[in-house]
Amino acid sequence: MMESKDKGEQREDALLDPATFLPPSPLPAPTVTIEFCDRCRWLHRATWVSTELLLTFPPPTLKAVTVMPLSADDTAGRFRIWLNVEDGPPKLMWDRKAEGGFPELKVLKQRIRDFIQPGMSLGHSDKKA
Repeated sequence: MMESKDKGEQREDALLDPATFLPPSPLPAPTVTIEFCDRCRWLHRATWVSTELLLTFPPPTLKAVTVMPLSADDTAGRFRIWLNVEDGPPKLMWDRKAEGGFPELKVLKQRIRDFIQPGMSLGHSDKKA
């Protein structure tokens, strides 16, 4: 004789049924995309930058940060940070090759802030040295 499941167990089973899962819908801007050369082993740097940006611009100010590893020959040495805004194409906030190195977080945060929250104070990051 089989035992029937109570309503709580049935509800839990339904919550764990992959057929009922819905993918997230695309988030409205602003979002950030960090492209990096995976062969250069820059995942740790990319995730560190993403963490810093989400701590400085918590949702809903910044909706999401995407970390995108690249490993093609034409993306060798790449470390780019893009700001995706609602009206218009993505804006390049940093390119390692063009800027001559990795971003100093103070400068990167200021650039992003100037687009998404121009009046926001970044505290010690805004103070002149």
